[in-house]
Amino acid sequence: MKLLLPETVRDALAHMAGRDGVTTPIAGGTDLLVHWPVRLGERDRTYVDLWQLQELKPLRWTADALILGGLTTYWDVIRDRRAGDEFPLLVAAARQVGAIQIQARGTWAGNIVNASPAADGVPALMAYGAVVVLESQRGTEEVPLDGFYTGYKDMRRRPDQLIVAVRIPRRRYSYQTFAKVGSRRAQSIAKVGLAVTQSDDGWRVVAASMAPTIRRCPAIERLLQQGAVLRDSDDLLPAIARDVSPIDDVRSTAEYRRRVMARVLYDELRETCGWR
Repeated sequence: MKLLLPETVRDALAHMAGRDGVTTPIAGGTDLLVHWPVRLGERDRTYVDLWQLQELKPLRWTADALILGGLTTYWDVIRDRRAGDEFPLLVAAARQVGAIQIQARGTWAGNIVNASPAADGVPALMAYGAVVVLESQRGTEEVPLDGFYTGYKDMRRRPDQLIVAVRIPRRRYSYQTFAKVGSRRAQSIAKVGLAVTQSDDGWRVVAASMAPTIRRCPAIERLLQQGAVLRDSDDLLPAIARDVSPIDDVRSTAEYRRRVMARVLYDELRETCGWR
């Protein structure tokens, strides 16, 4: 393998430019190195190590947004008291990402570009209306996270672009919840993941492990926006069928996922929505 060690973001972007996708940026390495022993072809790639780029590490606050740098880690958010107060789902999700060692090394941007349908951090970010800030030598582009994925492991990021920031708008929330169903309480891949918020921007319902990508659920959002009264969790199943397409795999069946999603949503929302 070939490892490039840029000293600035400008240097990193120069390394990324014009290489036809054969150069891979690496930050925390928590996703890449898990597969390192079995994906032998990845050892022949050229990697751009971003970890020393101090300008990408801080999170910062503005009057209208929380901005996570491209190298902001889960632990950076966990220990920021203000983030816990204003964006508690970020902290809840961050605490689900592996052990403390992973939380201290893994980055929010890395969680986004790894593009796992079972990601823990992405649903919370999407439920808060996060925007991905991409940069290349050709300029800066901003893409709403709920429009970032185009298919399994496919996204609106060119090979010469880096995620330099994730911007999360500050809003008043009347409802927020994060739920994850796995084989155990910690260090487990989600069988079903959910993040739900209600703000002046309306309802956002985001599902993990229920489709080829992390996905918003517009049919369920419409039910909530319309104030529909549901009698039990089965009433959610038609909307779930319109929004997501789970599969059978080694962790669970598609039917299990649909019913668990319905029951978790119903139990989480019944008091807020006045359901029976």
